[in-house]
Amino acid sequence: MVPRHIAVIIGHPDPASDRLCRQMAAAYASGAEEAGHAVRTLDLAVMEVPYLRTKADFESGTSAGDIASAQETLAWAEHWLIVYPLWLGSMPALLKAFLENVCRPGFAFRYRDKGLADKLLTGRTAHIVMTMGMPAFVYRWFFLAHSLRALKRNILGFIGVKPVRDTIIGMVEGLTAAKVAALLAQMRAAGAAAR
Repeated sequence: MVPRHIAVIIGHPDPASDRLCRQMAAAYASGAEEAGHAVRTLDLAVMEVPYLRTKADFESGTSAGDIASAQETLAWAEHWLIVYPLWLGSMPALLKAFLENVCRPGFAFRYRDKGLADKLLTGRTAHIVMTMGMPAFVYRWFFLAHSLRALKRNILGFIGVKPVRDTIIGMVEGLTAAKVAALLAQMRAAGAAAR
């Protein structure tokens, strides 16, 4: 397999190392590096991520500090892993604020006079890993994975990132040590395969 550049985005706002999202991101990164892939990690819990408050901020504000560094990493990466917990039916506010900051016009897309915007991040792929307290099948089939679909279509698809795989892990509070070990092994294998 040809080595790839991979960005691992940890979207859990809690910096505690025992969070399942962090463990899975670390396992993925470890598997990827062992397989010869280059990995850069963006840990949102320790980054300065401002909230955009106006249309002008979004369209013409400048990206500086951690956001500018994150954009450089995302431009460098051929594949993105995005790991986060489901909070109140969607991604945590910190992850949404991060995506609003990095996916600004001029970096992620370009407005056109007519028609759809130009997608500036084509050629990249992604894998979304989402954890939740409810059973995964309930989220996927009863709630129709609404926030996951929005992330895949309305954000990643809009800027040209595709295909986008997803892994949903439910009932996280009740996972046994053996189940966690199996999930970490799966993540390590996914990292090695850069998928």
